[in-house]
Amino acid sequence: MGEFLHIDEANFDLDVLKAEKPVLLEFGATWCVPCKQLEPELIKLGGEWADKVRLAKLDVDESPSLTMKFGVMGVPTVILFVNGEAKQRLTGFQSRQRIVEKMGSFLK
Repeated sequence: MGEFLHIDEANFDLDVLKAEKPVLLEFGATWCVPCKQLEPELIKLGGEWADKVRLAKLDVDESPSLTMKFGVMGVPTVILFVNGEAKQRLTGFQSRQRIVEKMGSFLK
């Protein structure tokens, strides 16, 4: 599970809000250096949590209305959606340990 599902306004409802398992969605941008640093850590976690979560990413420049809807003020912002609800969020580069501490309890 080393791949991110690309999310935009066309597939957000189906692939995030109506997803069968939790979705770890990174709000990022192609120009964002911390996003590029965070993504390998998310991919590792996606592998560890393969049966529990789906990795996805959204480009804030391509989907400004979703970015505003979820109050994303900085990138990267990672939001964990469970059963269509935003349950947890982290903004800025985070260590893998910090991501596990904040998100892991929602992934049973």
